[in-house]
Amino acid sequence: MADVAKSPAASMDTSTGMFAPQVTGNLYAGEALSAVAPCYIKATDGKVYMSNGAAADAAAGFDGFTPRACSINEAVALFGVGARFRYGTALVPGSSLFISATAGGGVLGDAATVGGTVAVAKAINSTDIRVIRNG
Repeated sequence: MADVAKSPAASMDTSTGMFAPQVTGNLYAGEALSAVAPCYIKATDGKVYMSNGAAADAAAGFDGFTPRACSINEAVALFGVGARFRYGTALVPGSSLFISATAGGGVLGDAATVGGTVAVAKAINSTDIRVIRNG
């Protein structure tokens, strides 16, 4: 299993984002969030954190991707199925992507992990991904 390198230019495709399911309203970052990071809403405080597949626990949950980087306590929206994002530079079209077990979270990998057992995105060309799972 390997992490998929995220491009410094990772960003949301707004033409798909405006039609994709979104989680918004009174949603705040519980930590600094990276752009285009898979995230979950933590039940204990209702804040958004980057997903991490290192263990089969709450942190391995998935509620959507961030469209941009956010600071702690900043308002955030999460985007689900159908949203397209620029993510990498050498993606394999058609490959499934999972929540990685990398420390710090918010990263995608090319294989299932202990907590990230279901693919959350699929590479659609060498640079872009499409979200294929809702939380």
